[in-house]
Amino acid sequence: MLNRCAVSILLALSVAPTFAGPASAQNTIKLGMVMPLTGPLATAGQQVVAGARLYISQHGNTVAGKRIELIVRDDASSADNGKRLIHEAIVNDKVDIIGGGPTPDLLGSAALITEAKKPTVIMLSSTTSVIEKSPYFVRTSCTLAQSSAILADWAVQNGLKKAVTLVTDFAPGQEAESTFTNNFAAAGGQITEAIRVPLRNPDFAPFLQRVRETAPQVLFVFIPSVQAAAFARQFVERGLDKAGIKLIGPGDMTDDSALVDMGDAMQGVVTAHFYSAAHPSAVNATFAAAYQKQNNSRANFMAVSGYDGMHLIYEALKKTGGSTDAETFMSAMKGMTWESPRGQMSIDRATGEVVHNIYIRRVESVGGELRNVEFVTFNNIRDPRVAAK
Repeated sequence: MLNRCAVSILLALSVAPTFAGPASAQNTIKLGMVMPLTGPLATAGQQVVAGARLYISQHGNTVAGKRIELIVRDDASSADNGKRLIHEAIVNDKVDIIGGGPTPDLLGSAALITEAKKPTVIMLSSTTSVIEKSPYFVRTSCTLAQSSAILADWAVQNGLKKAVTLVTDFAPGQEAESTFTNNFAAAGGQITEAIRVPLRNPDFAPFLQRVRETAPQVLFVFIPSVQAAAFARQFVERGLDKAGIKLIGPGDMTDDSALVDMGDAMQGVVTAHFYSAAHPSAVNATFAAAYQKQNNSRANFMAVSGYDGMHLIYEALKKTGGSTDAETFMSAMKGMTWESPRGQMSIDRATGEVVHNIYIRRVESVGGELRNVEFVTFNNIRDPRVAAK
């Protein structure tokens, strides 16, 4: 809890624009990030911004002869605020590039972003359909369909054929539910009940009681990472950890930054995701240590999405010689491949969608700390909904 508070304090002090200095407008590139820094999704937005700031601190605020001016605004976890702030960033701040935040903000602003021709790197939203809403969208976060499809197949292959789904009732949760359900049924599994919980201030207890009464082999869960600790506590309080019901889901449920507070009852929980702070690579070890030092908190998938978003922007600027012309810049970003702290990743040349590894992980105690330990890797996973078109 103290670690997360420290991140909140650090980011709250960093909401004001980071100015590049006295350079002329022609030599400055404005990057606008509208993220939830307060409200129910605050932790997610703070982590994305922290990852982006870490990249800038490591690589400097000058690229291709241009100075980067990072302008961060708080949408307070409100879609209406997000739409308004993106409009202001384009019209008033005259940003050159946008760092994309939550799904509702992007859905509400896609038409304006398209009209203004502003290249947008999605660093938070995980809803597949968002990428299709503007030709100026690319993504460095993930889609829920990528991990949910993989996990459905893995569950059936491992003898888990009777499931209940429990998801938050908003676009990412609905996507996770439908993808898991379709793949699970196609592989021979049976969904005995589908439960949806409200996004704001959820009390999981009555829903978990329904799960216990249904007594499936496995419970598939998607909830926002900011609610993971509360869910884990109520899962244990309802005795589901001792009821023989296996808990699985996308990696939001065992978010690395929250896992430290979840307790040993989470040991053995299996998730599918694109990043673990315990990912065994030199690139990740360097990133995770630097993030911990700068933010007094464990790195997580939101942080790496912001970090990789900045990497994509910097490398594209190098390719364009500092030009942010929309068509030139989008062409530079699409098809790019690099080694991220998450592993090898790329941006699909045709769609702008992220392509990366999905790992099956198990929560284990490592050195006295709970970690998401990867034990199966699925390489270069595209979003199954996009790939099917």
